[in-house]
Amino acid sequence: MTLNKEDGSGMADANSYADVPDGDMYHEAHLYASVWTAATEARKEAALMMATRLIDSLFQFNGSRASASQALQWPRAECRDPDRGQATLSVLLPVVSNFVPYDSVPGAVVQATCELARELLVADRTAAPAGEGIDTVSTAHATHAATGSGSDSTSSTTKYSKSDTRQVLPPVVRSMLAKFGAPVSGGSGPVRLVRT
Repeated sequence: MTLNKEDGSGMADANSYADVPDGDMYHEAHLYASVWTAATEARKEAALMMATRLIDSLFQFNGSRASASQALQWPRAECRDPDRGQATLSVLLPVVSNFVPYDSVPGAVVQATCELARELLVADRTAAPAGEGIDTVSTAHATHAATGSGSDSTSSTTKYSKSDTRQVLPPVVRSMLAKFGAPVSGGSGPVRLVRT
């Protein structure tokens, strides 16, 4: 698959917010870049495309897509940028705005894509880790005295915790994206009970 970086025009075939040169530049100043620098170009591209899919699936950005035909969530219309000062949109019609320009992808989104791509090269963050959800495991061993011979039995009880789940988006990626939206809620939502 060919990597097609979103350039801010709302491409219908875009599949990444960053390309390999973006990733290389981001990781030049990264203390733990060895996994990225050791990867082949094809692996880097795959990691960037997967990172983009995960960001688009697990994060809801403010505002709305700039175009109905664009493939990715960015570019966006009316997404506030808290770091952007009030800017005049037009000389003829002086409307003041602090929105991200509707024809761009913020640098923080590109950097978050690069960071998540490196994390994906380290480990598959989408797979359930061994023991996920286990709170405690109790094992009991008992010896029973029966008529003339003893018998042994062992029982095991596992208690599960719903809160012990791996985050696909690491906290640093969530922080990089936080000013533009919020993670998609992890809950399953309300369930209607029907009695028969």
